[in-house]
Amino acid sequence: MRILLVEDDALLGDGTRKSLGHLGFTVDWLQDGRQALNALSGEEYDAIVLDLGLPHRDGFALLQAAREKGLRTPILILTARDDKLDKLKGFSLGADDYVIKPVDMEELAARLRALIRRTAGRATPRIQVGDVELDPDTRQAWLKGNIVELSTKEFAVLELLVQNAGRVLTRAQLEQSIYGWGDSTDSNTIEVFIHHLRKKLGSDFIQTLRGIGYTVRQPS
Repeated sequence: MRILLVEDDALLGDGTRKSLGHLGFTVDWLQDGRQALNALSGEEYDAIVLDLGLPHRDGFALLQAAREKGLRTPILILTARDDKLDKLKGFSLGADDYVIKPVDMEELAARLRALIRRTAGRATPRIQVGDVELDPDTRQAWLKGNIVELSTKEFAVLELLVQNAGRVLTRAQLEQSIYGWGDSTDSNTIEVFIHHLRKKLGSDFIQTLRGIGYTVRQPS
């Protein structure tokens, strides 16, 4: 799951980015409201964590501009402002959640996963395709009820494919979702993850459409 974090405090932003990264998120971090709005015009995110006190364009203005552009990505406001009027303004402008700093990082991660899950139309955390089941909240996967050990990136690739079961995802789409701006990748990294997943889940679970991408399909 790829997150945009918009936070101007360097210490807090770096800590939040690292903590969410350890909890399974890919995090792009910006400290400027104007830059964030530009990023949202060219990148796709599963959710946005937004501070209010930002330079150049504050959080409320960024939120309003994003919604006016038709952006439906769930937005969680993370701020020290606990005034009721600020909360009401945030929700009226289109925020999906409003959290007061400081916040426990595991709670923040749980709130983000819940927002992403609701946006995808799922009532429960677990997702199942055929004999494969996974829980994005606990980062666990099962094959026919047996736990399958996956690396962080393997789980991220599997999660994206399962969430989009029936759709074909290109290598670029997979890379964009699991790698942030500062991450370096080899040209065959996704192919390596797919190879490992097939060894663990069965060679037929992930299908390759040559020259297009990868997909998993619900059994008929």
